[in-house]
Amino acid sequence: MLLYTDIIADDEMFSDAFPIKEVDDVVFEVNCALITVKSGADIDIGANPSAEEGGDEALEEGATQVNNIVHSFRLQSTSFDKKSYLTYLKGYMKAVKAELQKSNPERVDAFEKGAAAFAKKIVANFKDYEFYTGENMNPDGMVALLNYREDGVTPYLTFWKDGLKTVKL
Repeated sequence: MLLYTDIIADDEMFSDAFPIKEVDDVVFEVNCALITVKSGADIDIGANPSAEEGGDEALEEGATQVNNIVHSFRLQSTSFDKKSYLTYLKGYMKAVKAELQKSNPERVDAFEKGAAAFAKKIVANFKDYEFYTGENMNPDGMVALLNYREDGVTPYLTFWKDGLKTVKL
C-alpha cells in the first residue's frame, strides 16, 4: 500500500486504498464517501444490546456521519475567503517549487504551468470547495479541497500532486 504525505508538513493525506485519478498532470482527485461512525463502536464490553433498555435507539444516538478520508487521516477543517486562499496558495506554490528544485528540477516548469491553470479553475468555482489541512494544521502545508461530482452527492478530495511524497507500507 502507498501512503501519500505532504512534503511540507509531513502529514499523512491519503492512501492508495481509495480510488485515485490524476487530473491535468498537476492534482490527484481521490474519491471518498460519507460513513457512519458510532462513538464507542469499537468497544465490546460483552453486553447483550437486545437486553439493554433503548436497544437500537441507543446505538444510533451517538452516531455521526463523516467523510472517510477526512476521518481516517485526521484532516482538519479550515476556512478561507478567496483573497486569503490566494495568499496561502501563492506561498504554498513557492514552497513546493523550492522542494521540486531540490528533488526533481525537470518537473518545475510543468508544475508551474499546470498549477497556475488549475488554480484558475479553483478560483472560478471557489464557493464549491471545503478546505482541509493535515492533522498537524501546519499553515504552510497542503490544503486539500473537498468538492462533489456532477451528481451533487459523490464527494472527492483534490490534492496537489507535486506537494506529495509516497511512502510504501
